[in-house]
Amino acid sequence: MSAQKNVHPTAELRIDEDRGRAELWDSINDQRTFIGFIGFVPETLRGQEVTLLQHTIVHPQHGRQGYARCLVTLLLDTFKEEGRLFASECTYIDAYLRRYPEYRSQQASA
Repeated sequence: MSAQKNVHPTAELRIDEDRGRAELWDSINDQRTFIGFIGFVPETLRGQEVTLLQHTIVHPQHGRQGYARCLVTLLLDTFKEEGRLFASECTYIDAYLRRYPEYRSQQASA
């Protein structure tokens, strides 16, 4: 049985297209707290418009608590709802896709 994908039910995803990042925020000790982000850029691969996911960064004090997994899950679920394709150059996301292959259908072929 695989681990629960999102162990932070109060976490919120905020897409900032202008800054090219998807931010994760959560309520910690009743404070809205910035947890981390995934950087991205629009890209064209084989004639397809995709979002290239570049890196996943979680603030060190929130590391090893499932926040990176939560961030990737919320982002890929959002992309699925939008019908948005992605490509990855992020080792964390690549490892995530091995663990949760159901998102590969949204991954653009290289």
